[in-house]
Amino acid sequence: MRRLEARLEGFEVLRESRVSVTPMPQTIQRAGRIAIATDDPGWHGAQLRRAFKSRGYASAYVKLEDCRIDLQHGIQGIAMPSFDTRLPDAVFVRGIAAGTLEQVVLRLDILHALREIGIPVYNSGRAVERSVDKAMTSFLLKNAGIPTPPTWVSESAAQARSILLRETAAGRDVVIKPLFGSQGAGLQRLRAGSELPDLAEYNQVCYLQSFVETGLGQGGGGWHDYRVFVIGGVAVAAMIRRGSSWINNVALGGRCEKVVIDAIDEHMKRLAQDATRAVDMDYAGVDILRGADGQLFVIEVNSMPAWRGLQRVTEKNIAQALADDLIARHLSQPLEAVC
Repeated sequence: MRRLEARLEGFEVLRESRVSVTPMPQTIQRAGRIAIATDDPGWHGAQLRRAFKSRGYASAYVKLEDCRIDLQHGIQGIAMPSFDTRLPDAVFVRGIAAGTLEQVVLRLDILHALREIGIPVYNSGRAVERSVDKAMTSFLLKNAGIPTPPTWVSESAAQARSILLRETAAGRDVVIKPLFGSQGAGLQRLRAGSELPDLAEYNQVCYLQSFVETGLGQGGGGWHDYRVFVIGGVAVAAMIRRGSSWINNVALGGRCEKVVIDAIDEHMKRLAQDATRAVDMDYAGVDILRGADGQLFVIEVNSMPAWRGLQRVTEKNIAQALADDLIARHLSQPLEAVC
């Protein structure tokens, strides 16, 4: 399986003066510790630790591959480094390392087990499973009534060729993608006359999706898409990503441009929020395309989105907003509840 954690490279360290920390509404909190699940803390991990610290919470990085289910010596059956005597008050899932199917399933089992014993997991293992699997994401979006391009997923090369021939004969290009993957890796645009790639390159699963042309849309401006960041069900920040080709990922050279969240149309914000809800996430990076005819399509819903590029073009302190949402909805007790 390809790496599940998206990374954004090549950016300068964010100057701390650009973002401000807004005081939280008054709540009663007990001193606690947060586990930040990641195998590569980097800039994002440091931002999260600073955000939790500002609210009185200590935090520690935890590699899920170092955790285990231990029914004899574990705490409620779970053994977690840095939490030998008491399990964390909550787990923030920043990334899951690549591995064999069995390794990744076990790492997700840890997240499922933590939630089963009442520890908040942000985002949950279920949400991660739904989002890293592009087929399930597309299925859930479609069945929630959220516009997403026509999509076909099959293990049959013959069926895939038939779909490719039918769509391209009608003048519609398609994109083949890995079922698991990020940062635009493995994407190919197939036109009339294109051969279907060897499915061995895609682990014998063919994910085909109708291509949405954005380069000619609304005044031109080249290929682009929108990343809308949703936290606690609310769209809090957004950016336009512009690519030198139809793939707009920052990791492949796309550049980020500022979009004031209040300036984007309500329909786009509502789509991003509805998509996050459809996949049952606490927070998400939602990728949206606007077609040449102005129609909006949700392409992906990312459960472990990087936000370094977004932070450079927004005044919103993303890490602080994430920490505040986790604390407010999963850990804090309103005053009247403890009086």
